[in-house]
Amino acid sequence: MDNGEIIQLTEITKTYRVGESEVHALDGLSLSIREGDLLAIMGPSGSGKSTLMNILGCLDVSDSGQYLLRGTEVSEMDEDELSEIRNREIGFVFQMFNLLPRMSVLRNVELPLAYAGAPWRKRRQAARDALEQVGLGHRTQHKPTELSGGERQRVAIARALVNRPAIVLADEPTGNLDSKTGEEIMKLLVELNKQGRTLVIVTHDEYVAGHANRIIRLKDGRIQD
Repeated sequence: MDNGEIIQLTEITKTYRVGESEVHALDGLSLSIREGDLLAIMGPSGSGKSTLMNILGCLDVSDSGQYLLRGTEVSEMDEDELSEIRNREIGFVFQMFNLLPRMSVLRNVELPLAYAGAPWRKRRQAARDALEQVGLGHRTQHKPTELSGGERQRVAIARALVNRPAIVLADEPTGNLDSKTGEEIMKLLVELNKQGRTLVIVTHDEYVAGHANRIIRLKDGRIQD
């Protein structure tokens, strides 16, 4: 891998069987993501966006091709190894926030570190630091249900950052928010990118994609030139 390259996908294919027919979700896709990128992935429904996101996030594996993450071959990993690398190297931000409603904001943010077996004091401090970073240091003991949609997405972003992952994947991060709140979340993501975070955003929204320094457009499982 080139110096500064975090992810290298080479000739990735993924096919799903739907009834009697086969759907080629990804068809020989190659992609490099470098440290500090703010990359937007766009494309119509069925273009392969979600499949690509799942493979980048180690939630699924390709049928063929090579996936290197920080020089480590991901394509050959078993489920336990994929789970470990997901927790250590990848932060996720989802459209629906995916927060646990009965846990405090602080405990929600701690979760990736708890799964990684980090000591209590270390994970508590890291969670506080991540919440400060997204402007929610004063809401640590609130439950997600006591927060606005924008605040919940900030908690989700803090949770994605807490492990200091190699890359943060955001799937339609403003899709569940009104336009003003969505703008605030995009400003936050851009600011985090300026601080050196590598971000990949899957979106159908041209406004969101306009904040990226790179945009790739998918069609029929391939990147359009």
